[in-house]
Amino acid sequence: MALFAKAKQCVGLDIGSSAIKLVELKPMTKGDKKFQLLGMGIEQISPEVIVDGTVMDAVSVIDAIERIFRENKIKGDTTSTGVSGNPVIIRKISLPLMSPEELAESIQWEAEQYIPFDIDEVNIGYEILHGTQNTDHGTMDVILAAVKKEKVNDYVSVIKQAGKNVGIVDVDAFALYNCFELNYPEERSKTIALVNIGANVMNINIVENGISVFWRDSTIGGSQYTEAVQKEMNLSYQQSENLKKGIEIDGISSDKVIPIINSVSETFLAEIQRTFEFYQSQTNKDHMDKVFLSGGSSRVPGLDQQVSERFGTPVEIFNPFKAVSFNPKEFDPDFLLDIGPTMVIAVGLATREV
Repeated sequence: MALFAKAKQCVGLDIGSSAIKLVELKPMTKGDKKFQLLGMGIEQISPEVIVDGTVMDAVSVIDAIERIFRENKIKGDTTSTGVSGNPVIIRKISLPLMSPEELAESIQWEAEQYIPFDIDEVNIGYEILHGTQNTDHGTMDVILAAVKKEKVNDYVSVIKQAGKNVGIVDVDAFALYNCFELNYPEERSKTIALVNIGANVMNINIVENGISVFWRDSTIGGSQYTEAVQKEMNLSYQQSENLKKGIEIDGISSDKVIPIINSVSETFLAEIQRTFEFYQSQTNKDHMDKVFLSGGSSRVPGLDQQVSERFGTPVEIFNPFKAVSFNPKEFDPDFLLDIGPTMVIAVGLATREV
């Protein structure tokens, strides 16, 4: 789903609050969504560099982008990046049947009715939801997305100052769906919840019969685990981050933080439940067939089991490289499997062409 697009394969560049992730893919066949992995990398950044999605230290972000391209020998220089959180509004709206040309002319006026921001302060993207045209009622469904220009400009500016081009600014929730569509075609007939837990934002995308139908960003993220461990145990941020991931540090067993982790997980479970209940109130669906977890905190010990027990549904950790070809001499399969959940948004972004 394209937003703010200007056509060349993009390098997926996911600028997150705790790390910058990069993925370069090469289409293997024309017209068929099959890709080969050419390059990837992850560059950690300090928590104070990007706060609540706002770039506070542009120099550090620019340096990190330059480094991740250079050290991973990335040849492409046109990027696709994503945005999420409070500056992003996504709506599914029902409009009278019209041609794409007519829609292009009227979308600005339509957007003013659904976007709670000043229309001059946002960039607007839209796409017709194919398969939703109702000729009997003369209607069609359209996905409408708006992102505050200030947020877009922040990200575009640091990428350009790092010497790279910006081909597409997408929405993380859509990149999440694009990655799912690439890797899990066998799940198309089901109702699937995609839950991506980033450092400061949790993206939820619900897919019905292969179509993305519901989206929500919640401003809670994996950093809450780290901060809770840090506060309760009087540890450094990095020590707390390692314990969160189940890594023993300085003789402290990760078992010691399980009660803290479980307490924070309850916050996530409640937020996911609220989202599911709202979605279910708008539809006739009463359960999810499966939940896919991704993001850096998807591997928090026990979280997948807790989600499964709370919602009575199978839970799978998202593997964004499941359908991507790669040379095992260049990319360690075990490493890709381990880091995969963190790279979901970047892979989704890298599937895009300008």
